[in-house]
Amino acid sequence: MSIFGKIVSAIFGHAQAATPDAAAPTAASATPAAAGAPGAAAAPAAPVDVDAVLTALAAKSGQQLNWKESIVDLLKLLGLDSSLDARKQLATELKYTGDQNDTATMNVWLIKEVRQKLAENGGKVPAGL
Repeated sequence: MSIFGKIVSAIFGHAQAATPDAAAPTAASATPAAAGAPGAAAAPAAPVDVDAVLTALAAKSGQQLNWKESIVDLLKLLGLDSSLDARKQLATELKYTGDQNDTATMNVWLIKEVRQKLAENGGKVPAGL
């Protein structure tokens, strides 16, 4: 599974666990485009409030993580690999065209792109972040 796929699964999986009454999407209900897209999970039936899920995870973690602005902290919050190699792989998956050795610029681009891609895949993400 791609790194972005792991991010989607972690966030949407926590959202489904928090709302057990919600019908879990089945493979048959997945749209062909979502099912065929590499690294993309099938969009949930209802939008997932990404910030609410992540805020709840942050409260349980006991760590001070700036997950709204830091891709490293977001990956840590989700229990995923936040190493430079993992972030470079994520940048490649998401088609980053800048210099991957300029990690500050790449990291800023990554957090914005991940939030945008989450919105495109059924996540409810506040505008302006």
